[in-house]
Amino acid sequence: MTQHVQEQTYGYPGLDGAGAAARLRGLGFEGAVHLPGEDPYEERRQPLFDTIDPYPAIVAEPSGPADVRAAVLTAREHDLPLAVQATGHGTHVPADGGVLLRTDGLSSVVVDPAERVARVGPGALWGDVIAAAAPFGLAPLAGSSPDVGVVGYTLGGGLGWLGRAYGFAADSVVRAEVVTADGGFVAASPDSHASLFWALRGGGANFGVVTRLEFRLYPAAQVHAGFAYYPIERAADVLTRYREWIADAPDALSTAVVLRRVPDTDLFPEAVRGRRVVVLKAMYAGASEDAEQHLRPLREAAGPALVDDIRPTTFAAAAMGGQPARFLDLYHGLPDPVLHALANAVEEDPDSPVSAVEIRHWGGAMADPGPGAGPVGHRSVPLSVIIDADVPELTATLRPYGTGGSFLNFLDDPGNVPAAYTTADYRRLAEVKREYDPANLFRLNHNIAPALPVRAG
Repeated sequence: MTQHVQEQTYGYPGLDGAGAAARLRGLGFEGAVHLPGEDPYEERRQPLFDTIDPYPAIVAEPSGPADVRAAVLTAREHDLPLAVQATGHGTHVPADGGVLLRTDGLSSVVVDPAERVARVGPGALWGDVIAAAAPFGLAPLAGSSPDVGVVGYTLGGGLGWLGRAYGFAADSVVRAEVVTADGGFVAASPDSHASLFWALRGGGANFGVVTRLEFRLYPAAQVHAGFAYYPIERAADVLTRYREWIADAPDALSTAVVLRRVPDTDLFPEAVRGRRVVVLKAMYAGASEDAEQHLRPLREAAGPALVDDIRPTTFAAAAMGGQPARFLDLYHGLPDPVLHALANAVEEDPDSPVSAVEIRHWGGAMADPGPGAGPVGHRSVPLSVIIDADVPELTATLRPYGTGGSFLNFLDDPGNVPAAYTTADYRRLAEVKREYDPANLFRLNHNIAPALPVRAG
């Protein structure tokens, strides 16, 4: 018996906004509904970035789980694909001709300090969770930006600055309430709908609409975190030391080395404005003296800092920033050709398309999540390289040394979703998709098509 994974391109049907709106109301939808030609539609159809320009048949803003169910049933009946958008940070496929479900109004956040869990709605932002958890000395496995939506980030894996200490954000999920493609309400957990629970923790928005997510929080009353800036001339020495240093780095310490051309704006310290620099980014979930002991070899390789802002702080106050990704690959190491190419990637020419390169250390708890972990891909790979421009000569030099793997949260190309997973996990995800969404209603995303039925013979 052979398992076949379906490969199919789904088109978008013609606009049927008026009919869908009438059906929504008939099902008791209480939230706002916007159709093409209306002023709110123009605003609410937009994603965060202008790389796409979507024209959905209808934009619906649910007031609660019952409205989400009505939207799913309406999309099914009208043969319209359904997309979910909170902040739009991860929107890469236009919702043309579909139902765009805007969940940013469903932003509830409840923290249970005794159980060390948070329960959030599908529109909650990380900043809200961080603020709610901080008074109890707790923190979520959030990423670099407080303005990113919790649910989309977590379903895509979620790589945060506490990741080496505690794992991917997806690993922290303990329960998810979901509206499935047939309009059913499901509570997925290790003991209920186990296959769906597994798929949700890294498989993206392919299996239903999450209406409530419950996840663990972690002790982080104080961290040692921030940025230190060094002259670009130290890039090769820093990267050489970094590739050796990571072998013994403690799990409590997450780091990245960034080579960048700093804009001449007051958003950056005056000493580095308009300069090319090496940036050491670090967060240590523990005592500052221990953090500095571990960071000392990198500091010695870098020499005197132009600006050093790595210090004791709270997780809520540690603004770690992020890098836009145009090229991403995962690496088992930094061989000389990769190191040399990266050290020279950020040119002095202000017209150069590359202004930032980030080399980040993964591993730790992300690589060893324990039994039952979700399908976050390529856990064993210890390094990622992110470049903010895809320059053919540079990427041609780097690609032979990378794994060719990717990470769903960083993936720009919706056609390259299999690269975010191991072969076995992608096959299993397609099987779960067939179980919960056989018609691929949820396809306006980084899509995993449902597996074809198993055929005898």
